[in-house]
Amino acid sequence: MDNKNITLAEEFSPQQRVDEFKKLKPEFWKHKKLEDMSRAEWEALCDGCGKCCLNKLEIKGKIKFTNVHCRFLDCQSCLCKVYTHRFDVMPDCRDLDLPTIRENPRWLPKTCAYWLLDNGYDLPEWHPLISGNAESVNQAGMSVKNRETVSETKVREYENYIVDWQDL
Repeated sequence: MDNKNITLAEEFSPQQRVDEFKKLKPEFWKHKKLEDMSRAEWEALCDGCGKCCLNKLEIKGKIKFTNVHCRFLDCQSCLCKVYTHRFDVMPDCRDLDLPTIRENPRWLPKTCAYWLLDNGYDLPEWHPLISGNAESVNQAGMSVKNRETVSETKVREYENYIVDWQDL
């Protein structure tokens, strides 16, 4: 699929996504290992922060986050505009599977539910599965919303955009 021919009008709503969680067993993440979760449970773990869509650099064996985001990230909703087609239009988009979550060095933000649960931590109170509110991640300042970011389409030298946000 050619990036130039993609329509960025996929229907998505953060709260509609969170409302779908009500169909799941309450607190399923406390009773199941990641590898035993259904696709719906797995998808529900994503807090919708958008931080995994920030470009990263590996420098001397450490991952450095930049404030450069994928061209398909909607920084207001913090969701991918082409989620169902992301691997077709963005060949270097990473699928969040167990090997990716366990990859070292860690390239997921330290607030990532997948990483937290896999390492024995619980979900934070602002996570939409806890709050029932898609905006809670934004209200807690844990998403890319309202942060200074730039689309990868406007950047050449990623080294000039390295950030050291506390939640990365």
